[in-house]
Amino acid sequence: MQLAGLAIADPPEYWRALGFTVDNRDRVVLAGVELTLGGAGRGITGWTLRHAMSGADIDGLATSVTNDAPRTAVGVQHNGATGVDHVVIVTPDFDRTAVALAERDLELRRIRHAGDRRQGFRRLGPTIMELVEAPEVPATAFWGLTVVVAKIDAMANEHDVVNDVRPAVQAGRRIASVGRGAGLSTRLAFMDPE
Repeated sequence: MQLAGLAIADPPEYWRALGFTVDNRDRVVLAGVELTLGGAGRGITGWTLRHAMSGADIDGLATSVTNDAPRTAVGVQHNGATGVDHVVIVTPDFDRTAVALAERDLELRRIRHAGDRRQGFRRLGPTIMELVEAPEVPATAFWGLTVVVAKIDAMANEHDVVNDVRPAVQAGRRIASVGRGAGLSTRLAFMDPE
C-alpha cells in the first residue's frame, strides 16, 4: 500500500513561490505522490491510497483509493524537492484511530512514547504515515507534511519564509519549517535526505 496523493487547500501560487513545479491541473508530483492544490477548506483535506481496501473515510479522514500506477513528475522541482518524507495525522483518541486504520489494513508498525503522548508509524510506500496522540484536538485530522529536498541549506537560504535549519528528531537529519509568511494553511516542512 502506498500514499498516492494528498488534497491540499492552498492556492497553487503559494507553492510555486516556494519553488515547487505546479502543473496545469494544479498538481505537484513528488516521487509518485500527487499533491492536488487549490481545494476548499484549510490544510490537507484528504488523501488517496494506492492498492488499499475500498471503504468509508477512516476515522473522519477523507479517504479515496486508486489502483492506477504512480504519475511521473513533469519537469524538475526548482526547490530540489524529491519526495514526501512523512504525513502527520493528529487524533484525540489514539486507540480508536489505530483500530480504524487497522480495519483498512493500515495497522501501525511501530508505536513510540513521547512524554505523555503516543506516536504511531507505518510506511505507505516511500512515505511514512505518523499518527500523533493529541487529546486537545476536536477530531482526527491531517496536521501537515514534510517534503525531502536535496539541498536543505540552499532551500532555506533562498526563501525567507523558511525558518532556520535545525536537527530533526530523526538522527543525522535536519529539518526546516515553513513560516506563516508563506500564507499556507498547510503545515509544511523540508527535510534533507536519509
